[in-house]
Amino acid sequence: MTNKLYALDFDGVICDSAIETGMAGWKVALKLWADMPKDIPEDLTEKFRQVRPVMETGYEAVLIMRLLYEGMAVETIMSAFHHQMEALMIRDDMFVDELKEIFGSTRDEWIHDDFDSWIAMNPLFNGIAEKIRSIPTDNLVIITTKQERFVDHILKANQISLPIEQVYGLDRNMSKQQILNDLHAEKINTQILFIEDRLPTLINVITDDRLDDIQLYLAGWGYNTSSDKDSANNIDRISLIQLSDIAQL
Repeated sequence: MTNKLYALDFDGVICDSAIETGMAGWKVALKLWADMPKDIPEDLTEKFRQVRPVMETGYEAVLIMRLLYEGMAVETIMSAFHHQMEALMIRDDMFVDELKEIFGSTRDEWIHDDFDSWIAMNPLFNGIAEKIRSIPTDNLVIITTKQERFVDHILKANQISLPIEQVYGLDRNMSKQQILNDLHAEKINTQILFIEDRLPTLINVITDDRLDDIQLYLAGWGYNTSSDKDSANNIDRISLIQLSDIAQL
């Protein structure tokens, strides 16, 4: 294989979006539950950051913020994350598609009303912009569960030029392994390097026999736990890396 294609996750690899995601979740929660106060309690943003490693898709921030507000412990949410998300949706008669829609539209409102504050809450990890700019545009794609327009806003605000067609986001309604498989079939004689901060996502790729040729990297600076890092070090297919390692890949 002669060419390389760098496939990067966005939140937790390129963008440190935890605080913005939590705030967006709070803004949506204000619309859904009448008893939510306008001002977020001081300790909730830090608690949200602690829970963030188990979150997969943005709309889950709404549910996390509600559970934290109701007093559920961080450890309880993290230890049975999907159960807690499902239980809250059943209890309050909510549906995933509706949560995705209102989460996206609420972000759109925030961007329209105060773009600068929204961008300020979506900083890129230190040094990542320079590393991305060093990769030829044709050799880079982003694979994310974030809606593509939000990725595009943040990249442009940081003077990073990447065609929107090379951002594979939530809008496509495809799993990351499906996207990787399509890229693998399309990019003949190309080595794909997938950099992701969620260990379960990388394990999903490992279980797909079609993706045996893809090199997998866990972003140690992203939203994962020390347990995730220890586990990654014991899986042959996965390399644990830090930001300084990207230039050598």
